Amino acid sequence: MKSITVILISACLIVPVFAQQFGQRYETEQPRVRFVSMPVYIDSGARTLAAYQFELKTKAGQVKIVGLENGEHPAFSEPPYYDTAALAKDRIIVAAFNTGNNLPTGKTRVVTIQLQVIGDVEPQYEISLIVAADSDGNEIPAEITY
Repeated sequence: MKSITVILISACLIVPVFAQQFGQRYETEQPRVRFVSMPVYIDSGARTLAAYQFELKTKAGQVKIVGLENGEHPAFSEPPYYDTAALAKDRIIVAAFNTGNNLPTGKTRVVTIQLQVIGDVEPQYEISLIVAADSDGNEIPAEITY
């Protein structure tokens, strides 16, 4: 009877300690997760924008790209193409083209990138426009922003 009492008392003292330690460890292992939309704009000035290609890299923070949405102009109403192999390296290469006559000029949202941000570090990005072209296939000067 004495040994059973000692075992029960020990269990009553040890179990809450283990439970508390497990609970604390569980909370610290779960990083904060949030979802962010990143609209990307290209400004082609007075020239029509028929095609573009850009690269987006994560410079700081932990980010996963979870989706791409179409642009605002009918010329880019379909989600753009992207390089799936680049996704594994914390970057994405995105491109789209339209051979129609109804093309945007000036600043237009070409895509919205959906991101999953993991952790408390505020992400920092680097975006670079590789090429922008008009309907004749000529490269045009343009600026990209997000």
